[in-house]
Order: sequence, then C-alpha cells, then structure tokens
Amino acid sequence: MEWNEIVAANVRRLRAGKQLTQEQLALDAQLDLTYIGGIERGRRNPTVKVLGQIAAALDVAPADLLRPIN
Repeated sequence: MEWNEIVAANVRRLRAGKQLTQEQLALDAQLDLTYIGGIERGRRNPTVKVLGQIAAALDVAPADLLRPIN
C-alpha cells in the first residue's frame, strides 16, 4: 500500500469514527473541503504541516495518520 493510500484510509476511518463530515473536518483543520476529499481519495499528498492540522482536528497524534492498517 502506498503512503497516500495509508493516509487516506486513516483520515477517512478516524473522521468517520468521530462522526465528522468532510466539511466539519475541513473547518476544524482550517483546510479546504476539496483538499480533504482529495486526501481521502489518495489523490493529494499532504505536507507535514497539513497532517498536523488534520491530526489536531481529529484529536490524534500525527503518527496515527501514517500507521498502516492491518
């Protein structure tokens, strides 16, 4: 699995687990809705800064976004 796919799966899983919409996550992370959608589809490669913003909005460690799902 590629890194962008791992990040995509983790963002989607964690967001859904907290019952957030993509729109709410985008607002909380101060990012554009289309950017969040692109990340969740594995089409965008977020920077370390963006991963930090998403992790903070999800209340998880940034490393949680990079852990492969078994």
